[in-house]
Amino acid sequence: MRQIRLKIAPYVLLVSLLIGSCFTANAAVTAMQEQDYTSYRGSVIGYDNTPLVFVTLFVTGTNISTITNTEGNYLLKVPNEHINSTLELSLLGYQTKIIKLSELDKDKAKITMEVEISVLDEVSITRFTDAYALVKQVFKKRADNTLNQTTKMTAFYRETIKKRKRNVSLTEAVVNLYKQPNTNSIKDVVALNKARKSTDYKRLDTIAVKLQGGPFSTLYLDVMKYPEYIFTESTFDLYDFSLSKASTINERPVYVIEFKQKDIIFEPLYYGKLFIDTETLALSSAVYQLNLSNKKLASELFVKRKPGDVEVTPVSANYRVDYRERNGRWFYGYGSVDISFRINKKRKLFNSVYTLNSEMAITDWEVVSRQDIVKPKDRMRPTMVISDEISGFSDPDFWGAYNVIEPEKSIENAIGKIQKQLKRQKG
Repeated sequence: MRQIRLKIAPYVLLVSLLIGSCFTANAAVTAMQEQDYTSYRGSVIGYDNTPLVFVTLFVTGTNISTITNTEGNYLLKVPNEHINSTLELSLLGYQTKIIKLSELDKDKAKITMEVEISVLDEVSITRFTDAYALVKQVFKKRADNTLNQTTKMTAFYRETIKKRKRNVSLTEAVVNLYKQPNTNSIKDVVALNKARKSTDYKRLDTIAVKLQGGPFSTLYLDVMKYPEYIFTESTFDLYDFSLSKASTINERPVYVIEFKQKDIIFEPLYYGKLFIDTETLALSSAVYQLNLSNKKLASELFVKRKPGDVEVTPVSANYRVDYRERNGRWFYGYGSVDISFRINKKRKLFNSVYTLNSEMAITDWEVVSRQDIVKPKDRMRPTMVISDEISGFSDPDFWGAYNVIEPEKSIENAIGKIQKQLKRQKG
């Protein structure tokens, strides 16, 4: 059996008392041009009042969008030139919802989405019976289905670190992504625009857990641009693919492909589901996990640096990427990573479980020329850690007109507790 060396996106841990190379926002923040806008805040629920997560909300005819958080809440800021437009909501397995912004409550709107129950086109659905061939066709057609121009994307990024169930570090940022066409070998560029961070090191005890990579950890989930992180010509044959029950996204039928590594493969690979648009064969969404049955090899994939007396064991590793369609072209819209680790320190009776989560949502984009890409000195590197020297949680108007993902109540509470703790330490 040939050796496999899995290429993992740079979601690696720095478990140490040492501080990694940091990227501070102070030198990278650019002044945002003030504009008039209207804020819309509310929630999205299903027929049984269950909060709906990962609902995409976008203003019709624009690239302005956001996504609901884990509690189904949203916050959308719309330039006043578009307040007479409509709002479209889409989610896997639900009917597309269209609402006039002029009829939407600005503060406490509660939007209900209906489950998609329409009969799928059997001719379209049965066009492919070979799941393996279908997945290969998806990657073969990516040049036809994805954006073919350089784009500047505005994105909101959030990173949290939890010790057990309590948030101990919170980072939020607005970044500019300079995305290259998927068939272009040139890497995407990330520039930090605005950021804030708060960390309670007392709750981290003597172990400092840091995430290296920042926004790159979610950017590299864009498997249409970076297939080397999951499927390549040399790794397709390491997986078993099977067709599952079809579904819909945005009222468009999708193939659902389940995949997992073959039983004869022992190195950690992925398993999960791919959602493929039946008409264009574009990847609409992917939800998958890393196989952690081999704890030793899995740990080696993630942990870059740690003290000799610390043992780090991955507990779970979950990934999600969603794509959006505009004018017949699909683009990266949202990515999230959720990884848990158990950390044991020698001569310490109890171990600790840390959970690291990062998510990034595209909130706007425009086509630009190669000459418009930010200069090298202002770019982030995949090896950087966002600095701890960033504040801003005390400023309610910190983000201005930028669209961000509404924070969960637990995150809001954690911010307050961390700030109080740090004030006591300084006092």
